[in-house]
Amino acid sequence: MSALVGHDCWARRKSKFVIALSIFAVAARLILIDQPYVDHWSWRQSDVAAIARNFEQNGFRFAYPQIDWAGNAPGYVGTEFPILPFVAAICYKLVGVHEWIGRAQALVFFAGSLPFFFLFVREIFGETAARWATFFYSFAPLNVFAGRSFMPDVPSLSLALLGLYFFLRWIESGKLTSYLVSAIAISLALLIKLPSAIMGAPIFFLAWQKWRWNFLGRPALWLFAAITILPSAAWYWHAHQIAERFYPHHFFGAGGIQIENLSWYWNILSRTAASSLTPILSALAVAGLFVAPRGKYTRVFHWWLAATILFIIVAGYGNRHQWYQLPLVPITAALAGTACAFMQSKLIVSRSAMMLLFLGVASSFAILAYLYVRSLYGSSAAQLRDAGLELKKNTAADSLIVAADTGDPTIFYYAERHGWHFLEKDAIYDGNPHDSQQLIVDLESLRSRGATHLVFTSNTFWWLEYYPEFARRVSLSATLMTATPQFKIYKLTSAIE
Repeated sequence: MSALVGHDCWARRKSKFVIALSIFAVAARLILIDQPYVDHWSWRQSDVAAIARNFEQNGFRFAYPQIDWAGNAPGYVGTEFPILPFVAAICYKLVGVHEWIGRAQALVFFAGSLPFFFLFVREIFGETAARWATFFYSFAPLNVFAGRSFMPDVPSLSLALLGLYFFLRWIESGKLTSYLVSAIAISLALLIKLPSAIMGAPIFFLAWQKWRWNFLGRPALWLFAAITILPSAAWYWHAHQIAERFYPHHFFGAGGIQIENLSWYWNILSRTAASSLTPILSALAVAGLFVAPRGKYTRVFHWWLAATILFIIVAGYGNRHQWYQLPLVPITAALAGTACAFMQSKLIVSRSAMMLLFLGVASSFAILAYLYVRSLYGSSAAQLRDAGLELKKNTAADSLIVAADTGDPTIFYYAERHGWHFLEKDAIYDGNPHDSQQLIVDLESLRSRGATHLVFTSNTFWWLEYYPEFARRVSLSATLMTATPQFKIYKLTSAIE
């Protein structure tokens, strides 16, 4: 009886540890939850936020998401399934437009993923590995920052983890509820973020381990594939049609499938191993690859890792964005948890020495995670927001803005005005200018299309110095309205022949 009571107490302590860990993980993401979209991922979040506000202002046309940088065109674009900005728009109707509404969606999905990630790793590697894995998953810098950003990546990953766990439950128990939850969750994950298709690798592995070649003859698996794939096929076909029909003919993520040179991938590897995961998590994950116990499903994370690496190689250009490597967080967390569990079972040291060792690992990881994630919160787009607020205050609602903003739409979002990036090509930012003539031609083209204002921010002030002929044209055909160390706003007047 005393042994049973002791076991129950130990189980309760472990449960309390996981619950406390989850509370701290959520609390970490509440820091600056109401921060304006001026951090290092400002441009992606401002686009999603603009779609949400355009839903709220223009009639909740779910199938027609709109951005702000298509000038005087409606700005319909092809995007992921826009359920997140749509829900945010509904909330805007109730409580007004606030940044925390968009950011909180990622936080809610992250919090929902925690118990299922823990349970999945526990099923595969055991209790000790699961607790360590949940710790690493909760506080990896990339996941902390993404888990409070108004973007589809964390919601998609969270749904994929939910689907993966219930898929394992289904193939082991045969319960219909597990089957349906898994299929619906993975279907939504694909709709919200198509690269979540790499989840097909661990799902295939689990099915293979369960049935081998017999999986081909199981109607339930074919139905599962239909439920998960067909809705995405239908939506992304529609999104492609939207991009084909409407200016700026833009499909989010288009062009990302492109293999790059070795130095490109080395930069991704270096950034991921350090700032996205921390060197400690990366090193432990590498160790976990080799010390993971052998069992029926224990190679599931190896398969998931292989699929993710293949995706990074094939979509090399798309992986210039740090958040594209987000699936590496649960993979490396699980493998690192396995390495910690292995050390705990194999090291022959005193209990106090073991506690000190793992306290050192945990504290070192937490300190490095804090140092790496802190820089991402920096206000890298503050000047864009300030310029946008100035434009909102001093321009008419139908003004069309030409923004030398290096392609970041934050200025349009906070101005609540439409316009174009400058330079532009089919509304997409076309990079730094080659000469004055290119700037002049582009500006006059946009003026002929209705542009009313021109704005420079501090990182494009140099255009007015480096291209004197263009600067002269601006002085003759525009009136300076506002000049600060962060931005300059001009009102365009008559064109110069």
